[in-house]
Amino acid sequence: MRVAVLGTGIMGAPMARNLAKAGLEVRAWNRTREKAEPLEDDGVTVVGTPAEAVAGADALLTMLADGDAVKDVAGVALAEAGGTLWLQTSTVGLAAARELAKLAEEAGSPFVDCPVLGTKQPAEQGELIVLASGPDEVRDDAAPVFDAIGKQTLWLGEAGAGTRMKLVLNGWLLSLTAALGESIALAEKLGVDPEKFLEILDGAPMGSPYAQLKGKAILGGKLDEPSFPLELAAKDARLVLEAAAEEAGTEPELVRAAKALFDKAVEQGHGGADMAAVYRAAQ
Repeated sequence: MRVAVLGTGIMGAPMARNLAKAGLEVRAWNRTREKAEPLEDDGVTVVGTPAEAVAGADALLTMLADGDAVKDVAGVALAEAGGTLWLQTSTVGLAAARELAKLAEEAGSPFVDCPVLGTKQPAEQGELIVLASGPDEVRDDAAPVFDAIGKQTLWLGEAGAGTRMKLVLNGWLLSLTAALGESIALAEKLGVDPEKFLEILDGAPMGSPYAQLKGKAILGGKLDEPSFPLELAAKDARLVLEAAAEEAGTEPELVRAAKALFDKAVEQGHGGADMAAVYRAAQ
């Protein structure tokens, strides 16, 4: 099976490696080619244009920063190679997901809206959760790709359902991360040992493995080694709010507050750090 991967950043690069490791023929493109070239050591062919990656491919996988990037890159490639199964794993929001589905229809390409749940480490380990949505008849064709990049694939209905679920999950995750960062900052201001705070949370009903993971990153000074960049978390918070306003005529107040904290951290210059650097804005 030949797979084209467009976008080899923090998530796309390990996904491409795992596809090659699973025995699939992988051609990859990245806007900055030098970032993709190390993949050649893992059996991935790095090419110079999106169209070159997609030509002759059985499936196209996109993992790019936002909807505009996906549209600009995939649109050109599919125009020259219509009919290729398109597995759209980026988090783009509802409006963009609809635009991309229309773009696929115009190109004659089956479209699967399949954002993934997980960050750098799960991507490296091939343990992402795929939130798939699209036509039933392409499930078998998509399975080798999803099996290579993830530990679980959930088929949720027609295209768009995957993005809707990802937005709900992101609303939870972003609120949790902002609350964690603010709580650690508050502990420090009140003279409470933040490590003891995490110790109490560990295994408690109100705790979570995620809080331990991000809390230890904050206290261990590892925020400049991003598993998911803060600037993209701020983007995701905006997508949640836009979807809520568009589809339900509401604005989730916790997500709005979390977005304000993420935006503040970006303004302070922490956009390239891990999303847990929202703690620095809470300080």
